[in-house]
Amino acid sequence: MPQKLWEADFKTKSKSNLFEFEKFLEKKFNYKPKINYKKLYNWTIENPKLFWSSIWEFSNIKGIKNDKFYFPREIIKSKFLVNSKLNYSENLLSKNDNSKAVTFISENGYREEKSWKELNDNTLKLINFFKKNKINEKNRIAAYTVNQIETVESFLATSAMGAIWSSCSPDFGIQGVIERFSQIKPKLLIITDRYYYNGKEINVLERLPAILKKIKSIKCVLITNYPGKKSLKQNKIKGIKIVYYNKLKYKKEKVFKFKKFDFDKELAILYSSGTTGKPKCICHRSGGVLLQHLKEHKLHCNVKPGDNVFYFTTCGWMMWNWLMTFLASKASIVLFDGFPMYKRNDLLFKIAEQEKISLFGISAKYIDQLKNYNLNIKNKYKLKYLKTICSTGSPLSSEGFDYVYKNIKKNIHLASIAGGTDLVSCFVLGNIYSPVYRGQIQNNGLGMNTDVFSETGKSLINKKGELVCKSAFPSMPKLFWNDTKNKKYKNAYFKKFKNVWHHGDFAERKNNGGYIIYGRSDATLNPGGARLGTAEIYSVVEKFKEIKESIVIGQSWDNDVRIVLFLVLDKRNSLNDDLIARIKKNIRSQASPRHVPSKIIEVTDIPKTKNNKIVELAVKNVVEGNKIKNIQALSNPESLRQFKNLIELKN
Repeated sequence: MPQKLWEADFKTKSKSNLFEFEKFLEKKFNYKPKINYKKLYNWTIENPKLFWSSIWEFSNIKGIKNDKFYFPREIIKSKFLVNSKLNYSENLLSKNDNSKAVTFISENGYREEKSWKELNDNTLKLINFFKKNKINEKNRIAAYTVNQIETVESFLATSAMGAIWSSCSPDFGIQGVIERFSQIKPKLLIITDRYYYNGKEINVLERLPAILKKIKSIKCVLITNYPGKKSLKQNKIKGIKIVYYNKLKYKKEKVFKFKKFDFDKELAILYSSGTTGKPKCICHRSGGVLLQHLKEHKLHCNVKPGDNVFYFTTCGWMMWNWLMTFLASKASIVLFDGFPMYKRNDLLFKIAEQEKISLFGISAKYIDQLKNYNLNIKNKYKLKYLKTICSTGSPLSSEGFDYVYKNIKKNIHLASIAGGTDLVSCFVLGNIYSPVYRGQIQNNGLGMNTDVFSETGKSLINKKGELVCKSAFPSMPKLFWNDTKNKKYKNAYFKKFKNVWHHGDFAERKNNGGYIIYGRSDATLNPGGARLGTAEIYSVVEKFKEIKESIVIGQSWDNDVRIVLFLVLDKRNSLNDDLIARIKKNIRSQASPRHVPSKIIEVTDIPKTKNNKIVELAVKNVVEGNKIKNIQALSNPESLRQFKNLIELKN
């Protein structure tokens, strides 16, 4: 039996949004509330039209709802709430008073906040600027910006007028930006003049001429200054209009009416990590994203009006888009930019305490770092307002679960969540009704017909396989940009299993409805034909104090696959026979003999994406002499050199 770490009491459950939703269903459809997640989930799968229509009504979405759905045999052609009309930004600008809407905090402690009224006014100012510069519906606006309030306002203004948003964070180099934005041909570029990371100032404007030289579609550049700093000046560039954000003027309109667009109106273009080729441009639809996010925020995260929500993210990660939509729940959002451990390892928790954060979103990697530092957060911070901790980005280990309850807060809903850029939301996540079990994501998302399949497409319980979704959901991408006849789209998700979304995660579904994600299935290990998850090795290795980081791959060898483990060691330690023997012994006993690496090799750094995900496939390709197709997706591409032509891997 899995170990139960936490469960909400009856009072908390009965005051939750989930229970309010059950009562809403009772009035509308004679559904009997049971405070039973499995019962509610089954109802949503059996009644998808009623369920998704109910999310619109329960969330009070502003717009015109038409209860028409189109669910043909081919999932990719499904349509939700056909001919319904809404404006995504109108729903996010859900308030217009002097209460706090958004807060920015830099690593250096600089803080600023804006009220709902200021957020509304500044969005209208930008809409006015876009119109003057002949930005029309379907034009693309690209943002190369830090996670600051001006970026939020720009996003709201873009979607308010029907243009399409796309963003990259400044930690992407010139080539990474060009590879992404050149595919979508933006008309306008918004750029932050500089950014800071771990005390170092990085000038971003220096990169502008090289970007404009390669992306000819950009006719206008809007420059924002880093919060709390004076604007860096940009020299004139021939044929380009350059405007400074803080110089924008605005004549206020007496009444502004948000235009209602089709439910399927293009909202934003996000990018696949691009570690296996050119980044794919994934175009999402406004209505589907809004509906899905409201479901996740209200029913799964139990966020209520006035809550303060924090997620550690950059503008280049889907979690930024997820964070934005919390505004539609009348919650206030808190933005952070910089190094999360600048000058103090508990910096983000200091912010959580000061800002009265109720939902605190971080990566599993960050929790691992806290654990490795052995920080006792609860002895220093009361975190009185904190109700939920969300963890994503990579699988959260069982030890990570233990650490949260032992060292951060005992009475907390720890919601490990998993989804992706592909759906800009989650397949599996938390809920307030179910217990939190050690090492497990709680359940499928409501309305998400998620399952785990064998290689032959058979549904599995308590066995590892491929994470799939068997029915359509509203936040499926509308299209891939420049994708004739949806060829890339179909190949990405529907090639492996006929008419079933194949997500590419190696996963296990448990008897109790919980899930364990073992990492990307394209990086699974296959020694002797047995599929093994890399996460099972990491969970053992992370317990060694001598080890700072690790990455594991399967190397093609002697007509089979052998497991190779690379380690970055703490400076005070070196790789010796004793440490190797202890690692192998622990992997053998805690995972299985099959998981024991054939080779254990010390390295100085491990390649990661901009979102801090380790890139097993890139290391495997280097080891086996294959080309890395999009090295710009990595934050530290130079780290790959040490994996080339290793003597240890020649025998």
